[in-house]
Amino acid sequence: MKTALCIGGTRFIGRHTVEELLAHDYDVTTFTRGTHDDPFAGRGGVSHIPGDRTDREALESAAAEVDPDVVIDFCAYQPKEVEAATEVFSDARYVYVSSGSAYARPDVPMREDETPIHECTSEQAEDDSAESYGPRKAEGDRAVAVAAAEGVEAMAVRPMLVYGPHDYTERFAYWVGRVAEYDRVLVPGDGGSLLHRSYVEDVASALRIVAESGKPGEAYNVADRNAFSLSESLELVADALDTEVEVVEASERELADGGLDPTEFPLYTPQPMLVSTEKLASLGWESTPKAEAVAETATAHVENGRDGSENGPARGDEEQVLDAIGEMDSSDF
Repeated sequence: MKTALCIGGTRFIGRHTVEELLAHDYDVTTFTRGTHDDPFAGRGGVSHIPGDRTDREALESAAAEVDPDVVIDFCAYQPKEVEAATEVFSDARYVYVSSGSAYARPDVPMREDETPIHECTSEQAEDDSAESYGPRKAEGDRAVAVAAAEGVEAMAVRPMLVYGPHDYTERFAYWVGRVAEYDRVLVPGDGGSLLHRSYVEDVASALRIVAESGKPGEAYNVADRNAFSLSESLELVADALDTEVEVVEASERELADGGLDPTEFPLYTPQPMLVSTEKLASLGWESTPKAEAVAETATAHVENGRDGSENGPARGDEEQVLDAIGEMDSSDF
């Protein structure tokens, strides 16, 4: 049986990836500090090794114990962690979970072999702030390329914003919560915001496929094959929850009158953020139809009480803008 070691693997992307690996006949071991509940505790086919991925000796011990065919690294946040992992697991197929944030320029679309990625200073490489996240992920990609040049079968996968069941960030859950609770939902701009997203099960399948078939040294984008706007997201959520929603668009000025800014809303981008997924698709990967992906996500969020309310404006502030827009609409008659 094939063996896989997941550095991480119990929360969101990792949780779905473990399921993906199990479904494809892998014997899976998770390597985590054990600070979160383990959904696979007592599950056949899944073992757990406690340890801190920043402890090289712990990684070496895990490598010796598991002797993995595949290593998927979910929680490498600094380049030195990627460098250490590619050395420790040099005999395995290693996949680094990078990010679409590695790109330095918002090409439409951003392509793996054309769009430049961020530079990373030595200070950023040691940082852990949100501002340095993209540069750190980009430097991790470069570490993968260096390792591949030295003979390690190492690849990178760059997901765009990930959504789906068990998403503890609750960014998409904010919109699910609004649609589930209210008839009128405020969106910034014309609702056409295009932030390319990745359904978590598609990310999981991408990681497995790249581990099996990816070319060493290469990076692969992953995102929905059919991007859809913010407004369409709300309509798909409403369909999934068997309800109706009125999407109310608000200009920057209308939002400002209510003390709001477009950037306060999750999943909003002032310009399209899209990636090409042709390279990944050439390996045989496919994405889940958008209606199915959103339905699975919305249903799970409602069932688990995830509403993402802390990720966006307070409803009272939104209602102030909604009321003002309603008054302006009434004055047209």
